[in-house]
Amino acid sequence: MDKLKNSVGYLNDDFKIFHIRDKKDITFEYHHHDFNKIIIFIEGDVNYFIEGKSYKLKPWDILFVNNNEIHKPEVNPNVFYERIVIWINPNFTDNFINNFNNVTTNLLNCFQLASENKYNLLRLSQASTSNIKSFVFQIKDCENSGEFGSDVLKNALFLQLMVLINRLFLTSEKTNIDDITCDKNIEEVLKYINDNIDKDLSIDSIASKFFISKYYLMRKFKAQTGSSIHSYIIKKRLILSKNLIHEGYPMSEVSIKCGFNDYSSFVRAFKKVYGVSPKNYLNSTTIDTIFLEE
Repeated sequence: MDKLKNSVGYLNDDFKIFHIRDKKDITFEYHHHDFNKIIIFIEGDVNYFIEGKSYKLKPWDILFVNNNEIHKPEVNPNVFYERIVIWINPNFTDNFINNFNNVTTNLLNCFQLASENKYNLLRLSQASTSNIKSFVFQIKDCENSGEFGSDVLKNALFLQLMVLINRLFLTSEKTNIDDITCDKNIEEVLKYINDNIDKDLSIDSIASKFFISKYYLMRKFKAQTGSSIHSYIIKKRLILSKNLIHEGYPMSEVSIKCGFNDYSSFVRAFKKVYGVSPKNYLNSTTIDTIFLEE
């Protein structure tokens, strides 16, 4: 089975922002995080893969990756890779709404739309780039400031940044850009898997559904996503299982809803990937630091 790493644990704060510039020879594996993530690309030579789609990034492109999406960057180690990475707690909007009356705006709408439309890229105009830069660097200045009210100002600026990013994404044209590549057949297979994660998803059944050879499907899927079909399905089932555990479902019901044949198979798979049993997962705050910034 392919190893599909995962960042185990959760983000305690509403958000964290990292400004990173490095040049490292690192091969990232497909993984996901328990938080939502925004990548603002500044410079480098990077292809970013999200759920089987490849995005060739240009300066100040923005990517939205929600906490259910498997992804990885492919980075040219011979040039500097500079980016701003924003981690956002999935409960961020709830926390915000609870603190203010008559607020219904979902500031995580950009992640939901990106996932639903299978389109994770926002390519900015020059004017929009300037606005984004201003907010991000003001937020970073507040983090490093000891002045009165810096914490309040940081949160206020972040709310403004999220409103701006959502507005830009809502009004952007989701056109076919040459820098986005995907295989339409594999895209349909991915959709089918995600829509039927609790059902029989043997390779034979999927190949039969799409009237193609299972060996051709296996090769094509691996080439497009970097993962075997089996590994991808296990990973998506385990992602769903974590969400259901957080929602308070009994473990036996979680196993069934996630498509595992029996409870013991579910426990073994969960522990192999996350290092803890499903019952102990909520008490685990370990973070796999290899993906701390990616």
